Amino acid sequence: MDVDAYLARIGYTGAREPRADVLSDLHRAHMLAVPFENLDIHLGVENVLDYDHVFDKIVTRRRGGWCYELNGLFALLLEALGFDVTRYSASVVLSEPPSPDFAHLTLRVDLDRPWLADVGFGASFTTPLCFEEEDDQERDRKRYRLARAPDGRMVLHEDDAPQYAFALEPRRMEEFAEMCARQQTEPGSHFLE
Repeated sequence: MDVDAYLARIGYTGAREPRADVLSDLHRAHMLAVPFENLDIHLGVENVLDYDHVFDKIVTRRRGGWCYELNGLFALLLEALGFDVTRYSASVVLSEPPSPDFAHLTLRVDLDRPWLADVGFGASFTTPLCFEEEDDQERDRKRYRLARAPDGRMVLHEDDAPQYAFALEPRRMEEFAEMCARQQTEPGSHFLE
């Protein structure tokens, strides 16, 4: 991981120690610098879960990406800086029916307290949410809440609108490959619309 190049891409020049304030600053810098986008699908270019490909796309070519790319690469950056990161699979519940599990990748970062980090859900929270806090958490004048769900947690936004639900089961990036491919090719995928 070329940490310096990644940090330059997101315009981050601050501290690099694994602390909550550093995580918050990195998350915000990433959200403001790297857009969520799925243009490759419409251009007939396959999105793959290959580190070198994703790094080249997001850092070198200064493109955006979707959750597997953005959160996958962000997790590697955090780990390179000494953060303890867990990958979780999620189901997007913005509409009925909800998407299948593994349709989204989100991150847990354990420091003095656990945090939910997610730089790959489009216009979402700009700094991590405290995992243990069940009350509203304001981010840039918008309210978010982590509610308990049958198998884990659900992210709620303004007026308790559900965003996505995730189980508290650690995942490996390889486990997202099948859904990554399906969302680019399967009829009915909202990424093909």
